[in-house]
Amino acid sequence: MRVAITARSVALEVLNKVYLDDAYANLVMPTLLTQARLPERDSAFAQELAFSTIRWQLTYDLIIDQVSSRPVGEIEVGLLNGIRLGVHQLLQMRVPAHAAINETVNLIRASFGEKVVGFANGVLRRISEKTISEWIDLLEVKQATPTAKLAVRYSHPEWIVRALQQSLKSDGIEDSIEALLAVNNIPALVTLVALPGQSDREDFLLDGAERTPFSPYGFTIASGDPSAFDEIRLGEVRVQDEGSQIAALALALGRDIKSDEQWLDMCAGPGGKAAMLAAMARGSSVRFTANEIQPHRLELVSKALRPFPEVLLTGVDGRTIGDSHPNTFDRILLDAPCTGLGALRRRPEARWRKSAEDLKSLCELQYGLLESAYKALKPGGLLLYVTCSPHLSETTAVVSKAAKNMNLEVLDLSSMLNSEYFEGSLPNNRKTVQLYTQRDGTDCMFMALITK
Repeated sequence: MRVAITARSVALEVLNKVYLDDAYANLVMPTLLTQARLPERDSAFAQELAFSTIRWQLTYDLIIDQVSSRPVGEIEVGLLNGIRLGVHQLLQMRVPAHAAINETVNLIRASFGEKVVGFANGVLRRISEKTISEWIDLLEVKQATPTAKLAVRYSHPEWIVRALQQSLKSDGIEDSIEALLAVNNIPALVTLVALPGQSDREDFLLDGAERTPFSPYGFTIASGDPSAFDEIRLGEVRVQDEGSQIAALALALGRDIKSDEQWLDMCAGPGGKAAMLAAMARGSSVRFTANEIQPHRLELVSKALRPFPEVLLTGVDGRTIGDSHPNTFDRILLDAPCTGLGALRRRPEARWRKSAEDLKSLCELQYGLLESAYKALKPGGLLLYVTCSPHLSETTAVVSKAAKNMNLEVLDLSSMLNSEYFEGSLPNNRKTVQLYTQRDGTDCMFMALITK
C-alpha cells in the first residue's frame, strides 16, 4: 500500500532514516519537507513530532515496555518508530487521544501491513490511560539512584546526566541540573548571524527579529523558514547559535588585528565559524586558511565559504599541521571534535550516538590537535580551543594537561568576554569559559584562549 504523504509520514521517514541509516534529523528533515510540499503548519507539526520523539526515546521505550507483550528490543525498528510517534502525540502534544491513536494506527497499517495493527493499537490504547507525569512517576519508582531517576524523567542516558552534574558542580551551580536537562528537550529558537561587514542585523529587527543578548551580530526569529531571507541565499546571513558566534568573536579578542596576520581554522567543518572568521579576516586584510580532514565536511566548508574565494581551503590531518607549518599562524581556532553534549537541544539524536567509551579516543584526538595547533602558533599568537561540550574530560582536563606539558599560557578569556560582550554576567573565578544553555541561553560551549 502506498503511504500518503502527511506530516506524520514525513516524521516516520525521518525516524527511520535516523535509526536505520544513522542519518541526522536536522539534515534529512529539510529535504523531506521540500519534497513533501506540506503547508507551513503541517511542516512545523512534522518537525516537532520527529525531533521530540527522538529526544524522548529512552522514556518512551520504557513506557512501551510496561504495556507491550514483546520487549522493545524485539519490536521491528520501523514499527517501533511508528509507535513512538503515537506515544509522543498522546503524552506531549495537543492531539486528542482518539486522533493520535487512529492516525498512528492508519500510518502503521499503510507502512507495515494489517498484521501489526492490533498490536500497535493495543499498546497505544494502554499508554493513553495515563498522563506523562503518571508514567514517569511509575518508572522512577523502579530506578535505584537519583541519577537514574533524572535519566528517566528527562530522557538522557545516565552517563550524560552524570557528566552534566560534574560540570555544573565544578562551577558551583549543581542545583541547576534539572533546568539544564529540561532545556535540552525544548526546541531552540532559530538563531542567525549577520556576518560582520556583509550584512546588518538592524535591518531584520524591523521584521520582528530580536537581538541576541551577547553577540552584536546575532538575532533570533520565533518561527518561519530562515532560508526565505535573501541574505541567507547570498551567504550574508547564516544560521548559527549565539555560543558559536561568541567562539568565533573570541579569537579576535586579546589584541588588535594587524593586516599581515595569518589565521587558521584547524577543524573547520561544517563551516559556520569559518564563515564568520572569513568575514572578519576580509575586513582586516588577513590571510585565512580553513582546514577540514573529512571530505564531506570539507565540501560543506567550501559551500559555506563560497562568498569568500580568497580563503585557502585545505584537507589535511590537523595533527600534522604543527610539524608542516611550525610557528606560522597568528591566530588559530581549534573547534575540536567532541561528544556534542552542549547542543543536545539542536541535535536530537546526539544523546544516543555517543557513549562514555567514546571519550578516551576523543580526548586523545583533542589533545593531539591542541598540541599540533600550539606548534603551528607563532610566539605571541592566540589559540582558541573550543568544544561544544561541557564534559570536564573534553574541556578543562585537556587544557590542564596541555598547560602542564607545554610552555603555554591560558589567558583570562572570562574577563575579556565579560568586558566585551557579557557585561559581567560570566563567573569571574576562572580564566576559561563554560557557557550553559539554562543560564546563558546558548549551546554549552567551552572556550580557552591560549598564547605561546
